[in-house]
Amino acid sequence: MSTVNTWTSTQHFWLIILGFFVAFLPRFIPLMLFTKREIPEWFNEWMKFVPVSLFTALVVKDVFIDSKSYQLMFTQVPEMLAAVIVIIIAYRTRSMALSVITGLIGVFLLSMVI
Repeated sequence: MSTVNTWTSTQHFWLIILGFFVAFLPRFIPLMLFTKREIPEWFNEWMKFVPVSLFTALVVKDVFIDSKSYQLMFTQVPEMLAAVIVIIIAYRTRSMALSVITGLIGVFLLSMVI
C-alpha cells in the first residue's frame, strides 16, 4: 500500500508557521522573564557548570559506550587518546572552542596513525 503526500500549500504554510512558534517561544519566554528581574547569584554560579557537564556527557557517551549494545567499551583508542589531550587542553586554557578544535584535530590525526 503506497501513500501519497496530499498536503496543500496552505497546510505547508501553517506547518512552517507553527514550527516557527515551537522553536521561537522556548527561547523568547525565558528572555522576557529574565530581562525584567535580577537573576540570583546562586543560579549564575550553577549555570557555569552546564556547558562542561553537557560536553562531558557527550564525549563520554561517544568514546566509551557502544551505541548498539549500550555496553562499556575500550576499543576506540584514537578517541580515548584525543579525549585525554582535550582534557589537558581544557584544564589549562578553560576554552571550550580550543578544546573542541583540538579534539577534532586529535581524532583526525590519531585515526590516520592508529
